[in-house]
Order: sequence, then C-alpha cells, then structure tokens
Amino acid sequence: MTTAIPHGTTGRRSVDEQRRTLLRTARDVADDLAADAIARDQAGKPPADETARLREAGLPAALTPPGPDRGADWRTGCAVIREIAAADSSVGDVLARHYVHTWSGRFYAGHDHATALEEESVGEQWLWTGAVRAPVPHDDGDAPELTLRRRTPGYVLSGRRSVDTAAAAADQIVVDAVCAATGDVLVVRIPPGARGVTVESAHDRLGQRVAGAGEVVLDRVAITPEQVLGRRPHDEESTAPFTALAEPALRLALCHVGLGIAEGALTEARDLSRGGRAHRLPGEDPDLFLTYGELASAAQTATAVVDRATDVMARALDTGPHLDAEGAAGVAALVATAETVTSKAALRITARVLELADAPGLDRFWRNARVLTAHRPAAHRLRSIGEHYLNGSHPVVAAFR
Repeated sequence: MTTAIPHGTTGRRSVDEQRRTLLRTARDVADDLAADAIARDQAGKPPADETARLREAGLPAALTPPGPDRGADWRTGCAVIREIAAADSSVGDVLARHYVHTWSGRFYAGHDHATALEEESVGEQWLWTGAVRAPVPHDDGDAPELTLRRRTPGYVLSGRRSVDTAAAAADQIVVDAVCAATGDVLVVRIPPGARGVTVESAHDRLGQRVAGAGEVVLDRVAITPEQVLGRRPHDEESTAPFTALAEPALRLALCHVGLGIAEGALTEARDLSRGGRAHRLPGEDPDLFLTYGELASAAQTATAVVDRATDVMARALDTGPHLDAEGAAGVAALVATAETVTSKAALRITARVLELADAPGLDRFWRNARVLTAHRPAAHRLRSIGEHYLNGSHPVVAAFR
C-alpha cells in the first residue's frame, strides 16, 4: 500500500524528517507503478489512473515550492521525480512538469499572488502542466499561437498549444499568449475544464505513451485577472534573472527524468541477467562485466553532473529576486551541460541494454529516452555552453526553442 503524505503536520517535524517521509512515499508509489508499467505502456492511455495514484499519495500537493508547513525544496522535489521516473518515466515526466509549473507564480507573479496560488494548489491538490515558450532575440513575424483580447474584466484567449503531459488530466495549464491590444506576452493559467477548452490527445507516440500529451484548443476562453500570472519579456536581454530560471528549471527537472530512465533500464537489465534471462550469463563472460561497468559509469557520471546543476539551481532559487544576470547565466550553462551529458548517457544505456537482455517491454526505456531528448539538439547546447565559457555571456543559455 502506498504511504500517503500527512498534511498540516510539517511544522512539528524536522526538515530531514519531511524529506525522508516524502522520499519514502515516492518509493512506495514507484513500486506500485513498476508492477504494471509494461502493460500501461502498451495500452498507451491518458494518465487518469496514474494521476489518481499520485493524488492518493499526496504527491501533487507535496511537490510545490517550499513555504511554511508546505512544499518541497528543489533538491527533494528532483529526487522524487527521479525515483518515480525510474519506475515509469511517463509519470515522472508528468510530475516534473507539474513541479516546475507550480513555481510559475514565483517566476512571473508578485509575492502575495504567488503565495495565495501555492496555498490553493496544496489545498486542492491541483496537478499542473503547461507550455511556456522561451523568449526569442527577434520577432520572427509569425502569427502568435495564442492571442488574448481584452474583455472586462480580464481577457478571452484563443488559439492552440501543444502540451507534453497531462493535457486532459491537469487542473491548471500554464501558457504564454500575446495581448492583441498591447503586444505584451502574458503568462496565464487555465483549467482544462473551462468553457471553450478542448484537448486533442496525441495517439501512437513512440515513447512516453502514458504522459498524456496533446494539443489544447482554446476558443474564446474567459481569463480572469486572477488567472494572469504576469508578463513574460519578449527577449532574453530584458528578462529578469530570477524569471530567466523558468526554462532551465524545467529542462533540469527533465534531466532527472532522463536519469530515471537510464537507472530503470540498467536495473531491469541487471535483474534479467541475474535471473538467467539474458543473452549471456554474468558468470560466463567477463566482457559482460566490462559492458555493465561502462554503462554504470556513464550513469554515475551523468548523475554527478546533474546533481551539481541541481545544487546550483537550488541556491539560485533560494536567492530569489536578488539573483543577478551572471548567476542566472551560470545556472543555465550548467543545466545545458547536464542536459547534454544526460541525453547521451540515457540513449546509450537504453540502446545497449537491448543487447544484454531479451525481455518484453525492455525496449520502452529506449523509446522513452528518444522521445524525451528528441527536441533538444546537442549542437545548439554545446555552442551555447562554449559561448558562455568564452565570453561569460549573460543571456540565458537556451537549449531549444
């Protein structure tokens, strides 16, 4: 049985005890998800059952920004994401995007607005998702995907936006849209059940089949002033350093999903080898030891890089609005490095384990890693890392658009 996280008692427990309780709950949920991961991957249904399991354990409420008697610090939140992703990376993906989007109030809104939103999210056990585009240096002239038009009070929102997780299962979807009257880019949150919102689910995905990806179609959806989180600057140069952490925070959380995939693949292949269901028995072929040693080393190297980036991101988030541009650029460069190393390790490990063991469902790890990393070109990341290393450039190092 999954251990649910108790609410309203955090003030009486130490921070270390809170962390242990949350990680223990994550392990219970992971064990539950691992038991039928292959069957659910093959079915490829939207994550209604999976999100119900998360809510039953209290994870959506627990994975919100830290505050008095609530939330999880960045390091703990990422540890939970990795634990879940090792069992089912689709659900890890859902939880990663949820956690980062719960920070949206802090990235874009004022302190009081953010605090009220986080408290409501915890109380209602909201599950978050979204797709906020990164600022671009120059306007490319294309019509915006999403447009806001003024209506007293608030706005109406129209257009469509692809969302990678929980498109139909989330309680809040965070998107950016262009105000037709002013040209400002506003970040808003919308409940999927609102009038005028429909979701077109993505079927037959190669991997991450249970993540619930889809396209959200918005037809004159009413947006109240309370649903407007704030403004997203048009370009990197005018983005406040703390707000600039929004995109690398998401990418770093997804690095933990990638690590979970690699760790899950290695663990499953190892168990098959130990159980005699591999192509070669471990006691008969020293080359097998060599291969496992190489793959375990690749996973441990990626873990070290990601953990370093996680620590630096945690300190930057703790700094808050006092973070300077140089600090934000340094964080983003480390995240780009972590993403590069993790993508390479996850793809290599998940492909090689197919040569080591033969069992139904083992291919899901490679498919999931492929989908997770498909839109993150390594060359772009490496150029950005090199520019930061040579010039100490202040703009955020963006991995992709």
